[in-house]
Amino acid sequence: MKLPSSATIVDMTGRDGFQMESAFIPTEQKIEIINLLSHSGLREIQVTSFVHPKAVPQLQDAEAVMTGIERVPGVLYRVLVPNLRGAERALAVGADELNLLVSVTDSHSLSNANRSTTDALAALEPVIERAEREGVRATGGAAVSLGCPFEGIPPVERLDLVYGFFYERGIRKLSVADTVGMANPVLVYERLSYLRDRYPDATFSLHLHDTRRMAMPNILAGLQAGVTEFDSTVGGLGGCPYAPGATGNIATEDMVHMLHEMGIETGVDLDALLAIGRRLREIVGHDLDSNILRAGKSSELYELSAVSRQQQLTADS
Repeated sequence: MKLPSSATIVDMTGRDGFQMESAFIPTEQKIEIINLLSHSGLREIQVTSFVHPKAVPQLQDAEAVMTGIERVPGVLYRVLVPNLRGAERALAVGADELNLLVSVTDSHSLSNANRSTTDALAALEPVIERAEREGVRATGGAAVSLGCPFEGIPPVERLDLVYGFFYERGIRKLSVADTVGMANPVLVYERLSYLRDRYPDATFSLHLHDTRRMAMPNILAGLQAGVTEFDSTVGGLGGCPYAPGATGNIATEDMVHMLHEMGIETGVDLDALLAIGRRLREIVGHDLDSNILRAGKSSELYELSAVSRQQQLTADS
């Protein structure tokens, strides 16, 4: 199996993870989690989104979070921006990178942004121009690019509509999102191989939701297709408020654990992630969708005598 020697993990707990939490998370606790992530070995963190507060009330404190976090040297602090106003707010607080996202299908775009895909792309023209003037990198992402809950699997022509738009405007960092977890490994491999061939000097990343427990095999398919950057959230928090049935991302700790077990280096301290997961569970007040938090690392072995004693106690009872 041909696999890379290293991979980049982009943690999105602060944005994609927090946005679906119904109870407001205090600003200082959001800052606490971002600071902990900054010291875990992660090199890229999507901190928040500069959406309108009425659209996502949980992220109404985007400016306060960005100005309150510790900026660790070597860590890139990214933010999602939906429009020019959001970009201006993000630039005012020193965001390192502006992440742009458009739905591949009109149905999801209308649900998410109340406009067609073509209109949503047009609205990003001034954002891209502003980022270029400010010398801040903009990236392009396509939601539901591997499956739409309203239209099914989109044809490659819809992917080319979105990625071609970004590519023609000089954006070379592109994200492929399985927003509702509809993808399978064959689809991931075929679509990423197609995109990497069509846009050979672009770098593609994968944003995988684990709705149907397919994210792990889809990561493997992505690796085999040459992708080395993956998004995630601690504890698998998150989801899309505009996609029925969407659940959280792949858990950061689960993905790091799998990659390390496969000999793929990430530079991330798994023990630090597990500690963050335990703290995050306290903050949100509910269980997290994390296999490693629940079962522990594969390298953690047990003494047979202790297991035997527990079995004997169970039998005696």
